[in-house]
Amino acid sequence: MPRRTLEIASNSVASALAAQNGGADRIELFDNLAEGGTTPSYGSIAIARERLRIPLFVLIRPRPGDFLYDAVETEVMLRDIAQCRQLGCDGIVVGALDAEGNIDTALCRELIAAAGPLGVTFHRAFDAARDLPVALEHVIALGCQRVLSSGGHASAEAGSAVLASLVAQAGDRMSVMAGAGIGPGNIATLATTTGCRELHASAKAIRVSGMGHRNPDLRGLDNDWTQTDASTVAALRAALDAATP
Repeated sequence: MPRRTLEIASNSVASALAAQNGGADRIELFDNLAEGGTTPSYGSIAIARERLRIPLFVLIRPRPGDFLYDAVETEVMLRDIAQCRQLGCDGIVVGALDAEGNIDTALCRELIAAAGPLGVTFHRAFDAARDLPVALEHVIALGCQRVLSSGGHASAEAGSAVLASLVAQAGDRMSVMAGAGIGPGNIATLATTTGCRELHASAKAIRVSGMGHRNPDLRGLDNDWTQTDASTVAALRAALDAATP
């Protein structure tokens, strides 16, 4: 059986390169980790594509908050998808809901059509849907390669039973990728108990600023930041490879 896939959520080019060095199989590139992720800049996507040797998927999300999008936000997403195609990305990460908490299949079809040959992951808008089994059937019908989910819970560990049910429901029609709160200490157990063949983690660590001078009145402008840690990725990869087949 092929080894399980480790996708690393990378909030910068530096994070993506660290993930690759640590043994990641695929990158999801985004910005604004603290707010759940938004679409990264053109420059970030372009440089990541130039320097990565592993598949690059880009988050298409115009803002933080809910997943109910208006016409202007839709146009932003369509243009971002066109940019990803132009730059030679491998895939996009999308998702949208209607006001009742159902998958917005009309909008998602439009976004997926714009992606053309690119792979498609449905992001954790799925977890905000009101009925996950019904939502899963809609995502499968859209033709997505995978759905990223924590089973509708705050973490994949808390939602492991739901994830196992979703994996069984999806069968060989689509991959269910576990994500949220995954680290070297629980990734093997989650892979085994849920049956997920793809797992998603950020492997983040604090990077300490090299600034010798800091203005204490400008908090947040020159502080430390979060970045993927290659050694944590390597630990995730080792634990995942050691998991029960």
